[in-house]
Amino acid sequence: MTTNIEIEGRRDRAVAKAIAYSSTFVAEKAENAEIWDIEGKRYIDFCGGIGCQNVGHRHEKVVSAIKHQLDSLTHTCFQVTPYESYIELAERLNSLYPGDFEKKSMFFSAGGEAVENAIKVARYYTKRPALITFTNGYHGRSYMGMALSARMVPFKKGFGPFPGEIFRLPFPDAYRGITLEDTKQAFETMFRSDCPPDQIAAIFVEPVQGEGGYNIASAEFLAYLRQLCDKHGIVFVADEIQSGMGRTGKMFALEHYGISSDLTCVGKSIGGGLPISGIVGKASIIDTVPPGGLGGTFGGNPMACAAALAVLDVIEEEGLLEKGLVMGDLIDARLQKMARKNSLKCIGDVRGLGCMNAIELVKDRDTGEPDGELAAKVAQIALAKGLILVTAGPTRNVIRILVPLSAQLSLVEEGLDILETCLEEACY
Repeated sequence: MTTNIEIEGRRDRAVAKAIAYSSTFVAEKAENAEIWDIEGKRYIDFCGGIGCQNVGHRHEKVVSAIKHQLDSLTHTCFQVTPYESYIELAERLNSLYPGDFEKKSMFFSAGGEAVENAIKVARYYTKRPALITFTNGYHGRSYMGMALSARMVPFKKGFGPFPGEIFRLPFPDAYRGITLEDTKQAFETMFRSDCPPDQIAAIFVEPVQGEGGYNIASAEFLAYLRQLCDKHGIVFVADEIQSGMGRTGKMFALEHYGISSDLTCVGKSIGGGLPISGIVGKASIIDTVPPGGLGGTFGGNPMACAAALAVLDVIEEEGLLEKGLVMGDLIDARLQKMARKNSLKCIGDVRGLGCMNAIELVKDRDTGEPDGELAAKVAQIALAKGLILVTAGPTRNVIRILVPLSAQLSLVEEGLDILETCLEEACY
């Protein structure tokens, strides 16, 4: 039998070391919310390919759609020879997108491409250069994505210089004592001393920050951004690559707030495991770019479009939005219960929106000093016990939960039991 260690050795010899990995096993197969390694050990998946498996690994409808598409068409390039599945996916996404205006969509291959193209649309539409982003935000690893993103190590260190005309302002964070007034003051200072509002093309914001640590935007903050964008003709861009496609109990996280963006970037779970991303938003903004101004060879590939259409069917037919809210409540209640235990004072904060849940681990609750080493230790212990976890936050001290929405609640409970045991062991 081939072992994990044998394949790890081959990986170390053949794969660039810049491609980091955290697991100590090699996956062989997966089903819904479970993964088995090549040695036959089973793991509960609380990562979902970092948020790419909201409908679960290898959902039968997604697999069937991919197989059916494989029998007729794998790739032609939509810009050369169009196909109906791309158009149908745009129609479906437009119909789901909130807002009383005409919508249009376009598709790419990865989340970072969606962000890049949203920048291009916003700059073309406004004829302005500057962009605004926020502390702890994450928008991809392309050069524009890195420039928008906040995390230096390992995403940005050594890769500069980065594109200019990008201004980073504080994201309101009650746990860290950053208020909306702090953010408003930062806007005023920036407009007064660095860049006037009539030079701002777009504001990029995640309703729930993913890599940044699952910091949840307040309704007041998002309403302020919407008002600011309307006042100054700035394009409001929501990055919902991780928070979208039902993860928060709504198709788009912004629906919780009753606010619509001008453009929204989608990706990750929309493809059910296949690479596809996109932009959906106001046709009046998107259609200012002339034909040929946007696109890409593999954007909206037929295989990925077929998978995405099946994903949307599954979310609707299986009531995964409603189930996500139930699952999120279950996870939140368990995490809150853990945080109240005297033995788990390492849990400084519990937060979540729908089924986008996290705990922040700290060295001291009074100071809130982050403990990234502890979070890494918990993740390592969890792997040994058969639970896959992924960390987040600027110091990687946040454990985020991205279990598929299709998972059985009993399996989620089993995973939470393991998590609690790991916390007890690591914090002892």
